[in-house]
Amino acid sequence: MIKTTKPGEDASLQASKPGPAPSAPRSIDIPHSLSVRQLAELLGVSVTDVIKHLMRSGIMANINQAIDYAAASAVATNLGYEAHLKTRVGEKLAGTVSEIKRQQLKGEEAGLQPRPPVVTIMGHVDHGKTRLLDAIRQTNVMATEAGSITQHIGAYQVEVNGHKVTFLDTPGHEAFTAMRARGAQATDIVVLVVAADDGVMPQTLEAIDHARAAGVPIVVAINKIDKPEANPDRVKQQLGDHGLVIEEWGGDVPCVPVSAKEKKGISDLLDNVLAVAEVENLRANPNQPAVGVVIEAGLDKTKGPLATVLVHNGTLRLGNMAVVGTTWGKIKAMFNDQGKQVRKAEPATPVVILGLNGVPQAGHILTVVASEQQARAAAQKELEQQGPSRLPKSVSLDNLFDQITAGKVKALNVILKTDVQGSIEPIKNALQQLGTGEIQVNIIRSASGNVTESDVMLAIASKGLVIGFGTGVEPGARRLAEAEGIDIRIYNIIYELVDDVDKALKGMLKPAFVEVIEGRGETRAVFPAMKKAKAAGAIITEGKVSRGVSARVWRQEQLVVESVVISLRRFKEDLKEVTAGYEAGIVLKDFNDHQIGDVLEFFRKERGG
Repeated sequence: MIKTTKPGEDASLQASKPGPAPSAPRSIDIPHSLSVRQLAELLGVSVTDVIKHLMRSGIMANINQAIDYAAASAVATNLGYEAHLKTRVGEKLAGTVSEIKRQQLKGEEAGLQPRPPVVTIMGHVDHGKTRLLDAIRQTNVMATEAGSITQHIGAYQVEVNGHKVTFLDTPGHEAFTAMRARGAQATDIVVLVVAADDGVMPQTLEAIDHARAAGVPIVVAINKIDKPEANPDRVKQQLGDHGLVIEEWGGDVPCVPVSAKEKKGISDLLDNVLAVAEVENLRANPNQPAVGVVIEAGLDKTKGPLATVLVHNGTLRLGNMAVVGTTWGKIKAMFNDQGKQVRKAEPATPVVILGLNGVPQAGHILTVVASEQQARAAAQKELEQQGPSRLPKSVSLDNLFDQITAGKVKALNVILKTDVQGSIEPIKNALQQLGTGEIQVNIIRSASGNVTESDVMLAIASKGLVIGFGTGVEPGARRLAEAEGIDIRIYNIIYELVDDVDKALKGMLKPAFVEVIEGRGETRAVFPAMKKAKAAGAIITEGKVSRGVSARVWRQEQLVVESVVISLRRFKEDLKEVTAGYEAGIVLKDFNDHQIGDVLEFFRKERGG
């Protein structure tokens, strides 16, 4: 059994759960402004609980965002406290606290208004996602893309029968999930585009998995029905085989045949999107300071840092002081998706903003603050607190039982990858039967093949782990898992896999072996070595390689062999190790099939704590 690394967990989520509510409300003093983390500490609850209560009031806030007394007191009241405004020196309270609270809560509820839905177009490459959006917008977006393939995330707003709809055109589910992994739920509805002539493909299935993990409703658009070889019924059957049952077959997923090329079925598709949005009852308060998410960002040669922002709640106005992660600045200009300057952006409206002092990261949260001083302080605090410990971490089999007993985990989310398709069902059935009254085992994705970066991204977003059976882990996926603290477990015997998960649920799992990647290299030549062996003439690209260390050979992202380094030489000199930037002749035990371009991965295993 292999474990990639010992995962951590955001320390901010370690706050204790609230105890039983007392018979009388507890009194608590709350200042005019404080961060979500500070409020959680003050109330003795987890940050997640505070964020959930804020979201119910229509406020999207991250862990370090400052919120005002009105929002904080509403959370405190919901948790059984009687809130009091902590006054500054010389400041008097107008009216009783209870009266102020009632007015504030009433004002917040009254301030919620219907907002446009945010729709993400997803699906397999070349199935017509951008052409469909192009047909909706009646513009030629696709012609501006290199090779007619979307290279960035575009955000566009259109008007449909008097109702606004915001569309996100993403280059893939990875971007969709990356935003969720950072805590930004940017999408309300997913339009899944499937080509009628091609059917359900691997990226189609991945898009379905990511949408389900996000809990986002799906509307299916079967595109390219104008083609002679189109077979919509086959697509519907394939979707049903993967658990996505359309409405006409008794399910709850709207399905619309369209031709983006001939602009057929577009009105019907939009009507279905609006109907789903109506059911979702999407609302926000445009009268509050803006909170949004950065969809994309870059550096313009003449304008400087630019960021495409999707406003979640409140209204973003020209001249506002905004903070995004470690960047901040005054909004000097705003442009809509047509390039026209605007003075404000209401909820669910995408705009390009100019004025930040640097390029923010996509997926990070934008918040409006009152002054430049607050903006500088917030950005500096974010910079000081940055680090691996603040990244979203999943559970691991090692800490699963502790998190269950602490009440922090109600379901174990698993991404399952196997060597062959036939192994999936028996493993899924065995794992799902391990669920107890306290926790359920959810297989949120199952497929054959190596563990990929997409699998790790899904684990990050769903706070899950990756389990592989008889399969390998691609180098990019392994690097991402190491950086994000994601638990990857690889097994070759089914009963060991099931037994480990069962023991983890019961708190009986012994420490696993931790796999430590020591280095990587690339084969540049192949030449004879000792006896009949062949050596890989490789350059070490990362870390180091040592004689006796374990090694894997990857060829076109497929695992070729796992072996051990038995000889390490430079010219005629035997060496114990070679570091990055140098070349070496490497001989692996019982392996001679080296090829130019192979990727070599060197690792060791040690017992975890």
